[in-house]
Amino acid sequence: MTAPSGRTFRQLHEPGNPFVLANAWDLGSARVLEALGAEAIGTSSAAHAFTLGLPDMGHVSREQALDHAVAVASGVTVPVSGDLENGYGHAGTDVAETVRLAGAAGLAGCSIEDTALPDSRPYPMPDAVARIEAAVTAARALPNDFVLVARADGVMKGHYGVDEAIARIRAFESVGADCVYVPLPPTMADLARICESVDVPVNALVAGPFVGYSRADFAEIGVARLSLGSALARVTHRTLIDVSRRVLADEGDFAVLGEGIPGSEVDALLVAIPPKG
Repeated sequence: MTAPSGRTFRQLHEPGNPFVLANAWDLGSARVLEALGAEAIGTSSAAHAFTLGLPDMGHVSREQALDHAVAVASGVTVPVSGDLENGYGHAGTDVAETVRLAGAAGLAGCSIEDTALPDSRPYPMPDAVARIEAAVTAARALPNDFVLVARADGVMKGHYGVDEAIARIRAFESVGADCVYVPLPPTMADLARICESVDVPVNALVAGPFVGYSRADFAEIGVARLSLGSALARVTHRTLIDVSRRVLADEGDFAVLGEGIPGSEVDALLVAIPPKG
């Protein structure tokens, strides 16, 4: 990543004009997504874990996650943001070191969640805020611009409600988070409340009930960024599973294999992005 990538990434975050952060799972998927028009690429902890034969939530190390993000960033020209889970440690110093390494690796930004992995429970509010403050301090010390996203995951994981999430993201904003993220609040009205509660850009996860809304719907309530999370990887795995069940069944239904995209189309997308440098 070149120095301007962080600035470019920051400029994409416009409340009311959301861009799609297209989450890839490897370099090939990242290059295809850029060729199709993605303005920025995100990693996904779940999608990356799938490629390693691991389940989501705390099974991938910091070294593995950063190596993966660097591999993705090495082959695309758009900004890349890392899904770096809880920062790979409970202490603020752990989170700060993760952010420092992410910046040194050339990422344009990253997200840090408030989950005490490998447990699904959230950190107590004071600890969660202190960890984001440490992350922000590390981000500001980097030589290039870096977008630090603070996540309040307790709603999605069933540990606290929207009011608590709003209190947390307001506190994250107060210590300098550039963008905040409450994955999967119960309703679009709750997401609108979240957007109204802070002055920094809000990221929304397009999953669950939110797949039924359009970009214009998210724009109307003030969302700035639309993350796909592991959705693209899970759609790909759905195809893998459904097709393989038919192929591996006793009757061996191979006709479904003819429904695949021609290799030449994939090849064309993979070579559409010019080499970096």
